[in-house]
Amino acid sequence: MSANTHASVGFEALEAKGWLGSRRYLLLRRSSQLFFLMLFLTGPLFGLWIAKGTLAGSLTLDVLPLNDPFVALQSVFAGHWPSAVALIGALIVLAAYLFVGGRVYCSWVCPINPVTDAAHWLHRRLDLPKGWQPKRSARLWVLATVLAVSFGTGTIAWETVNPITIVHRALVFGLGTAWIIVAAVFLFDLFVSRRGWCGHVCPVGAFYGLIGKTALLRVSAAKRSACDNCMDCYAVCPEMQVISLALKGAPGSSPIILAGDCTNCGACIDVCAQNVFAFTHRFDESVVEPPLKSAPEQSAANMMHKE
Repeated sequence: MSANTHASVGFEALEAKGWLGSRRYLLLRRSSQLFFLMLFLTGPLFGLWIAKGTLAGSLTLDVLPLNDPFVALQSVFAGHWPSAVALIGALIVLAAYLFVGGRVYCSWVCPINPVTDAAHWLHRRLDLPKGWQPKRSARLWVLATVLAVSFGTGTIAWETVNPITIVHRALVFGLGTAWIIVAAVFLFDLFVSRRGWCGHVCPVGAFYGLIGKTALLRVSAAKRSACDNCMDCYAVCPEMQVISLALKGAPGSSPIILAGDCTNCGACIDVCAQNVFAFTHRFDESVVEPPLKSAPEQSAANMMHKE
C-alpha cells in the first residue's frame, strides 16, 4: 500500500462529515482514557481522592470497590481466594463489561491504547511491512500460560510485568522506568508486529475478548448496501477480521459484529463516509436497504452503464 493510499484513508469521511464528525469516537475515546487516568491522579496531584489504587483494584469515593476480574481470576489460580470486597468489585466490573463489551476496556480505558494507536499511525505513514503476525489465538495461549504460572507460583503473575499496571502505577506514583515499558510496546508494534501487542500478545485483551462475546452493545453494518468498497474501515479497525461477516455477509445474514474481539472503538463509524456503521444492540438485526429508483432514474443509470 503506497503512502498516497495511506494518506487517503478517511479522506472521504473528512469531506462528508467534517473534521469533528470524522473523529468523533476517537476524541471520545481519548477523553474517556484521560478521564479514567484523572480519577486516580487527582489524589496525588491535588489531594482530591476520588479513586484510590489503580486499574487493577481501587476504591472509589471510599465506598465503591472496583477490581479487575482478570486479576481476581489469577488470584484464584494462585490459591488466594479474593476477599469479599475484592470479589464484589470484580463482579461489578465483570457485569459492566458483559453489558458494553469486554474489549471496551482495551479501546476506552487502557492507557496503553494511545501508545499502540500511535505506533500503528506511524507504521502506516512510513509504509512499513506488517512484520511478524502470529495467529490471533496466540494471546489465548499467553492467557493460559499466565494462569498456569499463577497456579504454579502462587502469585498474580501477569501483574508483575503488565504494562498497563506498570504505567498506571508510574503515573500515580512517578514514572521512573515505566517509559522503558511504553517505548518497548511502541517499538514492538512499530517494527516487529503491526497491531501486535493488543492483537496477538496481551492476555488482558484475550480475557476481555472472551467476556465480550455475549455483550449487548454492538456495532452494526445496517447500511451495508451503501458500502462503496473503499476499505477504509478495514484500514483503521484494530481487529479487521471482525468486519467481514457483518459487512460482506450473504443477503439475510446478520449485520451485527458479534465477535468478542471487536473493541467497540467506533473507528469504522468515524471513517465511513457512507455511514454504513452505527452502534446498536446485539438483537437489532435490521438492515437499511437503499430506496428503489424511479423508472426514469433506473433508465438513466442503465444508459450510463451501457456507455
